[in-house]
Amino acid sequence: MCGIVGILGPGDKSKELIDGLSLLEYRGYDSAGICVVKDDKLLLFKKKGKIKGLQKVVGRKDLSAVVGIGHTRWATHGEPSDKNSHPHTDCTNTIAVVHNGIIENYLELKQGLIDKGHKFVSETDTEVIAHLLEEHYKGDIYEALKETIKALDGAYALAVISKDAPQRIVAARKGSPLVMGIAEDKIIFASDITPILMFTRKVVYLDDGDVVDVSGIPASIRIENGSQEKAIQVNQIDWDISQAQRCGHPHFMLKEIHEQPGVINKLCRLHIRGSDVVFPELSHIDIAGLKKIYIIGCGTAYHAGLVGKYVIERFAGIPVEADVASEWRYRDIVVEDDSLCIAISQSGETADTLAAVERFRNEGVKVLAVCNVVGSSLTRAADAVILTHAGIEISVASTKAYTAQLAIMYLLAFFLAQNRGRDVASYIADMLDVYSAVSQVIEQKNELQHLAHHHHHFGSFLYLGRNLDYPTALEGALKLKEISYIPAEGYPAGEMKHGPIALIDEYRAVVCIATDSFIYEKMHSNIEEIKARKGKIIILATSGNTHIGEEFKEVVYLPKINEAFSPILNIIPLQLFAYYVAVARGCDVDQPRNLAKSVTVE
Repeated sequence: MCGIVGILGPGDKSKELIDGLSLLEYRGYDSAGICVVKDDKLLLFKKKGKIKGLQKVVGRKDLSAVVGIGHTRWATHGEPSDKNSHPHTDCTNTIAVVHNGIIENYLELKQGLIDKGHKFVSETDTEVIAHLLEEHYKGDIYEALKETIKALDGAYALAVISKDAPQRIVAARKGSPLVMGIAEDKIIFASDITPILMFTRKVVYLDDGDVVDVSGIPASIRIENGSQEKAIQVNQIDWDISQAQRCGHPHFMLKEIHEQPGVINKLCRLHIRGSDVVFPELSHIDIAGLKKIYIIGCGTAYHAGLVGKYVIERFAGIPVEADVASEWRYRDIVVEDDSLCIAISQSGETADTLAAVERFRNEGVKVLAVCNVVGSSLTRAADAVILTHAGIEISVASTKAYTAQLAIMYLLAFFLAQNRGRDVASYIADMLDVYSAVSQVIEQKNELQHLAHHHHHFGSFLYLGRNLDYPTALEGALKLKEISYIPAEGYPAGEMKHGPIALIDEYRAVVCIATDSFIYEKMHSNIEEIKARKGKIIILATSGNTHIGEEFKEVVYLPKINEAFSPILNIIPLQLFAYYVAVARGCDVDQPRNLAKSVTVE
């Protein structure tokens, strides 16, 4: 879940590395560090806290050099501290390494190295790599890396430099993401493509088992996997560095909320042709013979999967099981024949989702990836890929990636329905109008800011929804607790009487999703039960519902749309409400404590 950068090529490495780490800071911000080779020495700078602290340590030092590596950390082994920050070096300060992942056998390796006289200065698992490199180093850092990784159990993406090789950088990956960018005068390694976009759009997606040797100016590149040299396959990406800028917004989260109508519109234009939905990506999947679908994801992606379950069952009539990937991978499940796994992940690097995918593949089940990142581990492991085309999402709390996942779930449900001869043309036509309704809700942000101002002091929140909006309640609660640190729980409203009603009093705020639907009267009854117990109620209702406005003071009115699409529309005010509550509480919206954007470790 950490972010790493490695750069070979002329330039000011303090600026290049720190700028690159800033674009990766959503992957971890407990500490940061850089190391460059200059004047036959390793110059190492690292600091607990966010990157701005590292910038102060580096100051205006001249770090013009050919090679350098950097790291921004999400702590696993060892608390956030200066000494536990990466990069880590060997006993002789000859070799420096940055690492994303977890070395599972590090304690055994560490004891063996201590027995050989190595001195450790940190509590991290990563430091064993630096000392193993020292053990195997015979003047060739590439050969030392190949020997070192043979001893490692677990996941890693590594970038390594040596003071003996001022124009050389080596790297390796297994189970953790690593991408290589190729520019005219630079080679860049990074945990994802955002830092690479500063220099080039030409990237190489490294595979598990790849070991890379880059040296010289102009650079010579060698990639080996299992002792076999590989051809270098360069991909041209269409993302732009401007997508990683706030563009006048105070936070990335607010910017990304504003981008949602465009993302939804783009997906509709890509997959809707007249009254039909098309997915050429699925041409080699036996859709007609499907008897069951399994949807897996983690966090927000799981909530999108729950909506997917509702809409696929409703429109296509196919039984669907939606599961949290981190739980599914350990369950004893008999997978049914003629089934399909849909794996949802923004990054395509979520460790538990990838492990579940591997299990499905071992069971002989085809895997469809719904993902935002081309070339990610998930897209390469899947049999088919549907891209969400949400663009770069920087804020840790997902917004536009979620609504993009929802849009794909609906489009996929309609595609499956048409494949079974079901008429969903009217729903497809109605979906084309959803993005404009989303735009209207975003224009209500001042109203939601005002609402947040009056409720940010509440100690806890309960979010209630029924049917399609039960997942919306889960996602709304998740957004609030992620960025404001207020305890919040999403619950199916029909289950309130089975426990949660005991929590209702004047000190807890209850957010009720009560937009027009075939179960509106049931939801209204739940609201009356809360009112009778003096709960502080916030209601999402459909414009034109004057009755509820006469009963309750705090009502957010949303545009009227086909109720089937309520999850896409109803999550928008909950995203904005969470955002403004967090701002009112002085929280770090884009980088909430203890969280990272991509959960690449178990």
